[in-house]
Amino acid sequence: MTVLVTGAAGFIGYHTVKRLCLEGHEVVGIDNLNPYYSVELKEARLNQLSELQGFRFQTMDIVDKPGLMALFEAERFTEVVHLAAQAGVRYSLDNPDAYAQSNLVGFLNVLEACRHYRPAHLIYASSSSVYGANSKLPFSVDDPVEHPVSLYAATKRANELLADSYCHLYGLQASGLRFFTVYGPWGRPDMALFKFTEAILQGRPIDIYNHGHMARDFTYIDDIVESIVRLCPKPPVPDAQAKGVNRIFNIGRGQPIALLDFVDCLEAALGMKAQRNFLPMQAGDVPHTWADVSALADWVGFSPHVEVAAGVEQFVRWYRDFYQV
Repeated sequence: MTVLVTGAAGFIGYHTVKRLCLEGHEVVGIDNLNPYYSVELKEARLNQLSELQGFRFQTMDIVDKPGLMALFEAERFTEVVHLAAQAGVRYSLDNPDAYAQSNLVGFLNVLEACRHYRPAHLIYASSSSVYGANSKLPFSVDDPVEHPVSLYAATKRANELLADSYCHLYGLQASGLRFFTVYGPWGRPDMALFKFTEAILQGRPIDIYNHGHMARDFTYIDDIVESIVRLCPKPPVPDAQAKGVNRIFNIGRGQPIALLDFVDCLEAALGMKAQRNFLPMQAGDVPHTWADVSALADWVGFSPHVEVAAGVEQFVRWYRDFYQV
């Protein structure tokens, strides 16, 4: 395969590029290296990837439609793994324009490029946040998702609807992946595991929202990448009446863990106790997530399975090594 990975310097992008290259595929990565979080961390990921055979990188913003179209014309990708986005629920409360540009305009540009240059499969990142305040558990891909509680979630749901329309009109084959709280080595500094680890090691308290009454379907990065790699050569199959199809998959471990139990796992991995600062629920947040991954298991024969304690231990090992703590 010749694969485009957008957001290649990001957390999931880095691991996806690495796995695809190690399997012998040609991979082109693009990323705009925006400063939402540490550019130095993104550059460190790229330094690791630069040593891989078959990987080429360009600094590019998906908002740059002429540049993106020229890249598609030159490369003729067989698969596109679209992971570039403005991430973060809380950041969206104060910076809506960043989400409109990257997550809406940028995704539309990716769809337009796919429309004209016809990769066999478009895989794009959605989010478990599209389920909003749904109370039915676990979250199923067949559940209604019409009430997002953050702008970030709304843009991800909009991506799914845009993909639906392009698949229907132009015969694209697409898979939208609703990721559930991804964690692991090389993770994002704005995510709870990274922030908690940093604070505990520095002797600062950690903020625990909704007074700890929260649960998340934490999903280890290797399980995310395994799902993507298995899906790449298996685009959805349209029925006889459809030109194309956009299929949605949950990518989660399917076993939520209480936030306080997650903190216990981190304390065990660090060998240190946390100072816990309990706070009310934040705007745009939800109390629980839980993935029904039966659609993924049926399609590719795989379900995420890495135990949280083992995954947290791997993250802590990476963090101590990377930051020399």
